Amino acid sequence: MAFEVITLTDAAAARIKAIVENAGGDAKGIRVSIKKGGCAGMEYAVDLVTEPVKGDDFVERDGASVWVDPAAVLYLLGTQMDFEVTKLRSGFVFNNPNQTSACGCGESVELQAADLAQLAGVERRIS
Repeated sequence: MAFEVITLTDAAAARIKAIVENAGGDAKGIRVSIKKGGCAGMEYAVDLVTEPVKGDDFVERDGASVWVDPAAVLYLLGTQMDFEVTKLRSGFVFNNPNQTSACGCGESVELQAADLAQLAGVERRIS
């Protein structure tokens, strides 16, 4: 059984499909990456994909295609990508267990690399 880097909610999958349909042309999906920036140090980046990048991880749900930058994988393991609409904003939301803090405006985050042993369910023994 393969482990997906991120999972998509129904709302995220529907929004990704709508973005690709509205973009037309050669749009195939989106790419998620992490970039340095903001007051907390890191930001999620979502870009339209017309040609997948070799080496990216691939996630698909209900016809929505997402590629994940390999440099972001350890920071995104276990993340659920959602899409929400509120009175004041709409956008993708990342429910990330590797997030340690966020800035006050919510635009940037501080992330730590995932604990691979914990994800694999391996018990650590203290000697």
